[in-house]
Amino acid sequence: MAASFSSTAHTTPALRFRASYSKSLLSLPDSCLRIIASARSPSARLIACSLKTDKLGLGAGVNLSGGPVVKRSLQKRLVIRSATIEEIEAEKSAIENDVKSKMEKTIDTLRTSFNSIRTGRSNAAMLDKIEVEYYGSPVSLKSIAQISTPDGSSLLLQPYDKSSLKAIEKAIVNSDLGVTPNNDGDVIRLSLPPLTSERRKELAKVVAKQSEEGKVALRNIRRDALKSYDKLEKEKKLSEDNVKDLSSDLQKLIDISMKKIEELCKQKEKELMKV
Repeated sequence: MAASFSSTAHTTPALRFRASYSKSLLSLPDSCLRIIASARSPSARLIACSLKTDKLGLGAGVNLSGGPVVKRSLQKRLVIRSATIEEIEAEKSAIENDVKSKMEKTIDTLRTSFNSIRTGRSNAAMLDKIEVEYYGSPVSLKSIAQISTPDGSSLLLQPYDKSSLKAIEKAIVNSDLGVTPNNDGDVIRLSLPPLTSERRKELAKVVAKQSEEGKVALRNIRRDALKSYDKLEKEKKLSEDNVKDLSSDLQKLIDISMKKIEELCKQKEKELMKV
């Protein structure tokens, strides 16, 4: 058995075998290896350690300083961290807050739309939805003019910039307000004629249409929230019972908002019917 050694300063001698010899040596039984390892010769012990290492498939980097030959292999582990109760509660709270915020915004938008619908008396809110083309950009009328109600049947518009008078007049004519503006070069006056029975019926239809649009918006909010709850259930963050409870609470919020829309609608229709 031929073997050669090479060493450098401050390094452990490295054992090198010819390929043909190493294959035959690896076939030796463990009892032979123990005999070789018990020999007093350091070279024999080194050979035995090296052979044992190769038989075990441990490869390079084995500690030969004494004791059993051991090499621990590092294994990559896929760690799946479950969401904590606090994180789940935070997600549920975020969904609920988003739902409430969108519902409130829907109600506020509907209220603003109702205020812009003319009733028996003049109201500055009638002009809330009118936008004016001002220096190439659409802006709200109330942001570029002071609006007042001198009496119950007229409105007075005083623009902050007199050069916008023509644009304001055009915006009012193109709106569905049904009023002809009077521009005297300084201010714009709007005289509101009494509502006819036919006009009241038309405006009542507008109110009913906007109410239904508000309810559709609420249903869409509920649909999106339910999708969010279903997603949490698929991610195993919520149980089926949790989703049922949350869906029930969501429906209660929807019902409250639906009732608010109906109340606003009835109130506006009542105002329209006043002579």
